[in-house]
Amino acid sequence: MTDSTRLAAQPTDRVAAADWDALTGELNAYGNALTGPILTPGECRDITALYDRAEHFRTTIDMARHRFGSGQYRYFTHDLPDLVRELREALYPHLLPIARDWADKLGQPAPWPDTLEEWLAMCHRSGQDRSAQILLRYGPGDWNALHRDVFGDMLFPLQAVIGLDQPGVDFTGGDFIMTEQRPRAQSRGSSSTLLQGHALIFTTRDRPVMSKRGWSTGPMRHGVSTVRSGQRHTLGLVFHDAT
Repeated sequence: MTDSTRLAAQPTDRVAAADWDALTGELNAYGNALTGPILTPGECRDITALYDRAEHFRTTIDMARHRFGSGQYRYFTHDLPDLVRELREALYPHLLPIARDWADKLGQPAPWPDTLEEWLAMCHRSGQDRSAQILLRYGPGDWNALHRDVFGDMLFPLQAVIGLDQPGVDFTGGDFIMTEQRPRAQSRGSSSTLLQGHALIFTTRDRPVMSKRGWSTGPMRHGVSTVRSGQRHTLGLVFHDAT
């Protein structure tokens, strides 16, 4: 269980206090990195409780119906709960230098301005004007197929998912999984257990990988392994909006 007595008072301060040099190194090496606790157990429960309050969401997705796996998630409206909005705004400036560095290595445009507000305005002008922030709920037997959260041409290359329940207590199974397509080699997989209140930052689509010919793109996908028992809730923070 997360020891909330040792956390800074505000979630934004906890995000700022993370070891961003170490996280950047892991993202560069593996395409994903786990933070320490950025939410208290009480804050996690508060976010989980939102799931049954329909006024917070613009739509609900049944994953089995769309052949995305099994389980359910709900897209928030743009009127985000304060805690969700603050977390997203706090993470963006720390992820921005990584995004720009990756674009430079790959010789790609880096259209992302200094603030999330400016970037979302650009997304909306391009036609990507629907909220992509999600709250996910998995029960026994549920899983999420490998995928990438690309909703249009306006793309931010990193995103985050935050565990809201205690693995081994509230649920079993349900690891976060990623696969990486390596240049001229077989794909490589990894798995992470999301502790309550901890975030996993990961690649939205691909990351720069050094090869004999210089930097090349390493395509990555993510999903969730089968939940064996209990309920697993997570908060997904995406830094671009959807069409």
